[in-house]
Amino acid sequence: MGYVAVKGGTEAIEASLKRLTYERLRGREVIEIKTIQSTMRGLIDQVMSEASLYEPNLAALAIKQAEGSMEEAVFLLRAHRSTLPRLYYSQTVETDRMFVERRISASFKDIPGGQLLGATSDYTHRLLDFQLIHETKEAIEQWLTDYEQERSPKLPSKNLIYFSKVVDYLREEGLFTEHEVDNTPPDDITKKSLEFPASRSERLQTLTRGQTGAVTSLGYASLRGYGQVHPTVGEVRVGMVPIYVAPPNETTEDQENDYYIGEVKITEVESFVPVTKNYNQQENDLEFEIGYGICFGQNETKAIAMSILDQCLEHPEASFPTHDEEFVLLHIDSVESTGFISHLKLPHYVTFQSKLDSVRGVKQEVRKNAK
Repeated sequence: MGYVAVKGGTEAIEASLKRLTYERLRGREVIEIKTIQSTMRGLIDQVMSEASLYEPNLAALAIKQAEGSMEEAVFLLRAHRSTLPRLYYSQTVETDRMFVERRISASFKDIPGGQLLGATSDYTHRLLDFQLIHETKEAIEQWLTDYEQERSPKLPSKNLIYFSKVVDYLREEGLFTEHEVDNTPPDDITKKSLEFPASRSERLQTLTRGQTGAVTSLGYASLRGYGQVHPTVGEVRVGMVPIYVAPPNETTEDQENDYYIGEVKITEVESFVPVTKNYNQQENDLEFEIGYGICFGQNETKAIAMSILDQCLEHPEASFPTHDEEFVLLHIDSVESTGFISHLKLPHYVTFQSKLDSVRGVKQEVRKNAK
C-alpha cells in the first residue's frame, strides 16, 4: 500500500473545532470565571503550580476553556506564560515571614506557637454531601453570617505574629548539619533547557512544576519500597508570602527601598528523613536530613511528595529509579508527558506502513521456507 495524501484537512479541522465548541455549549449553561475562582480552589492551585504562573483569574479561564481538563488547562496557562516578558526578578522570599493560615507538624505534638489546623479536608469523613445538590445563594449568605458572628469574639489581636520554623529549634540543638548560605543565583529551566547533572535549583524548579499525580506517585513509590525513604513531616505551612522587587537600575543590597508588589499563597514542607552514616568502622550513626517541598497554592500532598523526591535526588548513588534525576525529572512534567503521549494520535502513516511492509516481508519469507 502506498502513501495517500489526505485532502480537505483544513475543513475537517475547522469542523472539529466547531464541534468542540458545540460540546461545551450544548448544555446551555454558562459558568462564570468568578464562580470557578470561588468554588474550585484546589483545582486553581494545582493548575497554577503545574503551569508555574500565579494568576488565579487566568487559571480559572484556562479551566473553563479546557472544560475542567487539568492537563489541557495547564498546557494553556503555560503556553500563555511563555509569551509574557520577564521584566524583573523578585527578591528571595523568606518563608519564616509567611502570614500563616495553616501550620501542622507530624513530628511534635507541641510546637512553639501551637498547631494551626486551618482549612483542610483532612478531618472530614469523605462522604458525599447530597445537600450540596440543592445549595442556594440564600443558604450560603445565612451560613456566612452565622459563621462570622460566631467567629468575631474569637478573633486574635491585630498584632502580626510570625511563627518560627520547627527545624530552627532542632538546629539550635545541633541535630542538623549546618550549611553556609549559598547566594548563587538559581538556574532557570524556563530560560535554559534542563541538563544533567542538574543543579539543586533546577531539580526543585522541575519538581514544583511537576504534574501533581506524577510527583505523588513517585514519592509514594520511594516511600513504599523503591528506596525505602520514610520521612516524618517536620512542618507543613500554608499561607501568604510577600513579594518584593528591587528598584530599577539599582544594584544595592539594601532591601529597605524594595517595592512590595503583592503576595502569593504557597505550601511549604520540610520533612525529616532518617539516614545512617558511618563515622567509624564499627558503628552506624543515625542522623536526619531535610527534604524540601514548596509549590503555589494549597498543594500539601504534592509538596510532601516533592520533599521526599528532593531528598532522594540528593543521593544519586542509590540504585533506585526514584534516585535517578533523569528518570524523575524528565517524566513528571505534565506538558511534556501529555504532549508526547498525545502525539501518538497524529498521523504516523508512513512509518507504520514501513513497519507493516517489513512484517509482511518476514511472514512471506517464513511461509516460503515452510513449503
